[in-house]
Amino acid sequence: MTGIIRSCILTPSNAAPIGSLLGFKTAPLVWARKCKRDPTPRPTCLVSLPCCSRMSLLQTATMENYKQFLVVFTLALALGFVAIAFALTWVLHFREGLAWDGGAAEFNWHPLLMVIGFIFLQGVAIVVYRLPWTWRCSKQMMKLIHAGLNVLAFILAVISVVAVFDFHNAKNIPNMYSLHSWIGLATVILYPAQIVMGIAVYLIPATPVYVRAALMPVHIYSGLFIFTSVIATALMGITEKLIFGLKSPAYKESPPEAVLVNVLGLLIAAFGGLVLWIATRPSWKRPREEITQGVSNNSSSPEGIKVGTAMTSRTEQESSLETRRRNGKAEESRRV
Repeated sequence: MTGIIRSCILTPSNAAPIGSLLGFKTAPLVWARKCKRDPTPRPTCLVSLPCCSRMSLLQTATMENYKQFLVVFTLALALGFVAIAFALTWVLHFREGLAWDGGAAEFNWHPLLMVIGFIFLQGVAIVVYRLPWTWRCSKQMMKLIHAGLNVLAFILAVISVVAVFDFHNAKNIPNMYSLHSWIGLATVILYPAQIVMGIAVYLIPATPVYVRAALMPVHIYSGLFIFTSVIATALMGITEKLIFGLKSPAYKESPPEAVLVNVLGLLIAAFGGLVLWIATRPSWKRPREEITQGVSNNSSSPEGIKVGTAMTSRTEQESSLETRRRNGKAEESRRV
């Protein structure tokens, strides 16, 4: 036999997942033949260099996938923090500051707390499940963190809405007449409904599994819909504030405040886009609990965590892999 020979462990429990991860769309026994497996049933087999090269390529792709996630997540965090800094600069330097006296300074709590709570904290809550270094934590712990961040975001949103109504009532300004206020109030109402449904269905252990599975698409879609609505409402709100608040010089003359707030809007939109990208990328999905436990037992180093990222592809194809295992076992039994 020519070339370099490496040994790989193949068992009925891991042949199908490994074959799927390496890109083979065939049953385990057929995949084994592609790797020049000795047909004699044994717990180990010899695999020629091309197959092991595929494993090396898989590990390299896994590391690249992990690096891509880190780049996108770090960029999203940076944009979020910069957006908060811009909001603070706006209300403290260009506006009247912060107070709770019914005046303009009380209104300034509204944009600041919305950026911190309804945008930044809600965005982090959406992607917290996808952080690879949290996969060693229990699913219940991550549910509590997810719910806690959402509850905190809702509290800040309620405070900001109260500040707006107090300011309007003190200055005899009509409430709820603009599209910004309509969509904003709708999201503030939908948000606690989403939180209550999440707690009732996914935090309470007594909820049947089939109910959780049936409502999961609704929970995911409604969460992303609310977050997108918040981003759109914030962009409408800051534009409305500039149009009403800038008189001399006017908004159309692009004074420094207008430029800063326009950049704030771009930061908010970019942050929202990255959060949605992270939340909808299938390869960055948190694996099933049994897979994360395996990663926890074998990932004391960062490399182990990186390997866990690739396991999401197994989660995505769990049912098809199970079918392939059964087909492979049936074919082996017929050949014996």
